[in-house]
Amino acid sequence: MKKIYFFSQLFKVFSHKLLKRFGYLPRGIVFAIDLFLLVLSCILTGFIIYSLTSDFNFQLFINKSLVAISISSFYFLLFRTYSGLIRHSTILDAVRLLLATSFSAATLLSLNFIQFYTTGSVLFKIPTILIFFIVSFTTLFFFRITVKQAYEYIYSYNNKYVARLAVLGTNDNSISLGTAILGEKPKRYNLIAFLDTKRKNQSKRILSLPILFLQEGNIDILIDRKIQAVLIPSIFPADFDIKKFMNLCVEANIKVYVAPLIGKLDTDKPISSQIKDIQIDDLLERDPIELDKKTIKKQLKGKTVLVSGAAGSIGSEISLQIAGFKPYELILLDQAESPMFELGNRLKELFPDIKIRCVIADIRNYNRLHEIFEQFQPEIVYHAAAYKHVPLMELNPYEALFTNVFGTKNLADLSVKFMVGRFVMVSTDKAVNPSNVMGASKRIAEIYVQSLNTISKDHHTKFITTRFGNVLGSNGSVVPIFQKQIEKGGPITITHPDIIRYFMTIPEACQLVLEAGAMGGGGEIFIFDMGEPVKIIDLATKMIKLSGLEPHTDIKIKITGLRPGEKLYEELLNDRSTTHPTYNDKIMIATEKHYTHDWVASQIEELQKIVLNGSDFTLMVYKMKEIVPEFISQNSVYQSLDVQKSNLN
Repeated sequence: MKKIYFFSQLFKVFSHKLLKRFGYLPRGIVFAIDLFLLVLSCILTGFIIYSLTSDFNFQLFINKSLVAISISSFYFLLFRTYSGLIRHSTILDAVRLLLATSFSAATLLSLNFIQFYTTGSVLFKIPTILIFFIVSFTTLFFFRITVKQAYEYIYSYNNKYVARLAVLGTNDNSISLGTAILGEKPKRYNLIAFLDTKRKNQSKRILSLPILFLQEGNIDILIDRKIQAVLIPSIFPADFDIKKFMNLCVEANIKVYVAPLIGKLDTDKPISSQIKDIQIDDLLERDPIELDKKTIKKQLKGKTVLVSGAAGSIGSEISLQIAGFKPYELILLDQAESPMFELGNRLKELFPDIKIRCVIADIRNYNRLHEIFEQFQPEIVYHAAAYKHVPLMELNPYEALFTNVFGTKNLADLSVKFMVGRFVMVSTDKAVNPSNVMGASKRIAEIYVQSLNTISKDHHTKFITTRFGNVLGSNGSVVPIFQKQIEKGGPITITHPDIIRYFMTIPEACQLVLEAGAMGGGGEIFIFDMGEPVKIIDLATKMIKLSGLEPHTDIKIKITGLRPGEKLYEELLNDRSTTHPTYNDKIMIATEKHYTHDWVASQIEELQKIVLNGSDFTLMVYKMKEIVPEFISQNSVYQSLDVQKSNLN
């Protein structure tokens, strides 16, 4: 057994190097091989003739063979039999060979008749021509088939993607995908069955393959049949819980692929290159979001819109989506130079008819912002600029306050001054019962923005706040961090085995921000339906399996302990809040305590004095806790302040 394993591994290494070493054969070499096969065909023909008759002149046979080879070579050049790639030979290549050898035989017959009518003798006997035709075509065709099959075998032997595959569904789209997979050469997948949710079809067959009955919430049939991968078409049964099915497959280490509509497949590319792995966001157990695009378009079309923090992961997606609704002018504001440059170029390329303005500025600089508002006169402001990393802000409350609180105040005050129609603030679930400086700073910003609506009679700006949880794929989120850790071979680091978070994708979050901004009447805090919370350790496990690896074996998972300011779970509402529905069941309005503008403004003014007077972080955080009484620090040096407040009370 050891010897068999050794030789199989040796063959695998050798064949893999052979495939890499030799690309496609040059046409000249293919033509030379065909000439060699013609010579071999002449020898085989001579051997057959010699075995059938004693009248055989060796020298005369050589001369006649040279004539036959010359004529055949001419037709090989004429029909370009050498131009096809041998390893990818098709029926068209066989037709070319058949035409070339047929015309060669026809020419030899014609020469026979010419010589017979001129000299009374024949150059070739007709049986000899027929034997040469059959032997030459068979030899050339067999050579191409042998090379093609050998290549496919070696490729399949070395290619780790060859797997036992089942296609979900029995509709026309699924059958077309199955046909394309079966017809692909070399084979990347071994299609063995179709999957159907109707028991009545399990006795039938498609493309000579069985239809397996797939019970909802049960993939035992896949495990029993040793199916290693499932292909999900774009169209699948409407009553089928696809996300639950995908999660079950991932848990069972069954690869899941998604395919585009068959009409969108590029016929010039192999189907395997157009089949994609599912992503972690495909496994989120949440229904797709449907937007009221008419309302959003009415709100944005032809308007001048400013987006702060435009170069960030949320801000850039908001900018892209806004541009799709054709505003008159889009002002991108951020202090990050390189990402801003890339975003500006991308938007100008995608939306050449829209005025795109890239402005480098810091929202903490009131005078600079004043110049920008004065120059562009924005009608709508989307405020996405913020410091958001919890552990970093716990160590740097000065920066958190300057950006998240005072920067927000600058933008909000200027929106009032320049009569902006709508100010939409992007907040976070960490502002609810905050346990860290970052969350508390965002809550103070929420309070200030809301308070401006209490003096709405003095201005016409509508202030709207949107609040949601973690966003998959955003800068600094766990997903890109886990991806990098997996690429390095692990370990994946998790702060606590029981930590859970709400997640949504960047496009989903930004879609809801736009719709909430359009529906808001002013003063609301909109919260989004984030679906079911996800345990971070489960997320890590799924990401490892999606990478084709085994958790705890290939990639270790290491528990590091909660970071400063971090809590086990986030909330979208505090204990005293309730919600009201909107026409979009994914968006709700939170009823939070309202503060008068005078009180909030005086508190922020006091906080600003503390910040400007020095770097006493403890005093800053103490004042934050006065403004936000529900701010209770966790895993932080500022927990002692909560003890002091408790003793005073």
